[in-house]
Amino acid sequence: MESDERPGVVLSDEQSWKVLKRCQHGRLAVCALGKPDIYPINFLAHAGVLLMRTNPGTKLAELTVNERVAFEVDEVIDEEAWSVVVVGTARVIESQSEIDEADKLPLKPWIPTRKYTYVEITPTVIHGRHFELGDEPERY
Repeated sequence: MESDERPGVVLSDEQSWKVLKRCQHGRLAVCALGKPDIYPINFLAHAGVLLMRTNPGTKLAELTVNERVAFEVDEVIDEEAWSVVVVGTARVIESQSEIDEADKLPLKPWIPTRKYTYVEITPTVIHGRHFELGDEPERY
């Protein structure tokens, strides 16, 4: 019996990075003291890492308590969709030379505010999929 299931196509790491480089907005998942949280963020995929900017607050406190994070981005264009999940470690960029280099990148705050803290996410695992969108098949 032929199945009408179409779970999507698994992307290679290279294809997943292309999706990450095309996108600017995603969701950061953190977990501190057994409590998971998800935050919408803007980011930049650059040189094998993800970079984001933030300010002191809950998100920054949580990722410094537990450096293990997950990040997810979706892209939908017409009848196609891409989804990429990154699992990795986060660290606050503290050295002035790294901050100076990050300041040169095109990573601007999503909202009209100043964000002085850079966070770098180094992936350990990347999962990507491509989907052809469409209506649910008829039942026979």
